[in-house]
Amino acid sequence: MTSSAFRWPLGLGLMGALLLLLLLLLLLTGCGDQGKPDDGGQNPSTATPYVLTLPANLPQHVGIPADNPLTEEGVALGRQLFYEVRLSGNGTQSCGSCHQQSRAFTDGRARALGAEGQQHGRNTMSLANVLWEKTLTWDGAAASLEQQARRPLENPVEMHQLLATGVQRLQQTDRYPPLFQQAFGSSTITETNVLRALAQFERTLISANSPYDHYIRKEGSLTPTERAGARLFSDHPGEVSGLFIRGGACHHCHSSENGLFSSPDFFNNGLDRTFADPGRAGVTGQALDRGRFKAPTLRNIAQTAPYMHDGRFKTLEEVLDHYNEHVQTTSPGIDPNVLLSNTPNGTRLNLTAQEKTQLLAFLHTLTDSTFLTDKRFANPF
Repeated sequence: MTSSAFRWPLGLGLMGALLLLLLLLLLLTGCGDQGKPDDGGQNPSTATPYVLTLPANLPQHVGIPADNPLTEEGVALGRQLFYEVRLSGNGTQSCGSCHQQSRAFTDGRARALGAEGQQHGRNTMSLANVLWEKTLTWDGAAASLEQQARRPLENPVEMHQLLATGVQRLQQTDRYPPLFQQAFGSSTITETNVLRALAQFERTLISANSPYDHYIRKEGSLTPTERAGARLFSDHPGEVSGLFIRGGACHHCHSSENGLFSSPDFFNNGLDRTFADPGRAGVTGQALDRGRFKAPTLRNIAQTAPYMHDGRFKTLEEVLDHYNEHVQTTSPGIDPNVLLSNTPNGTRLNLTAQEKTQLLAFLHTLTDSTFLTDKRFANPF
């Protein structure tokens, strides 16, 4: 064996040689990790899976990204970040400033107000049940909650601060590095993990405990007026077997079939003949999408006034008046379902005063008071 290129030290013995070999392997492994960047990735061995309970009358399939599973620590961190004013440029505004729990995570303004007093061009949308949404914001510019969260943080007329700056401010605190360690396995705060935590919290904002839900689950009842409103909501006006069915056709844009009362599609609902806001066309560049906006959820709709993308209607009564009497029928690309009429060959919806009352009564059954007061969603500070 004298030709071997490597000889054990004299007198080391077999056991000593094995120990030396193990030491060399450990040193080599350590060297291989040196200089490896800390990407702030998750450590699934330290984070506790969050048990998400889906209401029986809502869709049971949800799209949670594989790289951002819900965890107890991630959701708790996201809740704190949602109400954290350090993420705004002047340290006065948080996500919760425009998304207030008592208003179903809207703000009661026609158009949102930024950290420095600027008025946004659009109304604040509710965050109820965003877990099921495929596109977000009025024009669908974001395809995920992780992607959407960056927009208001960095928008000059919203929170007006680069996320990178917000990360630096969080890193300098005593509070946040340990929380990021618990949630994502690293105390080094990253932009990606800030967005992940916010998205995790927002996915838990589930609303499905309204009087309507109790009725659907056979846990309660609705009044005759509310039931009549529910029928109008889902009925399409027109002749069936020689009988003319009266309806509001609301379900075409706010589907009640899956319990979400929203739609993945975008609609021109006859607000204008010309468009100051391009709507969906601002994202797609398609002329046919001008004046089309996302149909927001109607859950807790009685709490989210004012209404429409620009907050032009102060009350639900004004909304019904629009669909009943004031649709701009010549609006380019108008959705045909807002041109339906309860009068044969009519040009307006023509609901009666009683039918409006019934529809309004039904819409109020979508208010989930437990969602509006649930301590899990409240400001933790």
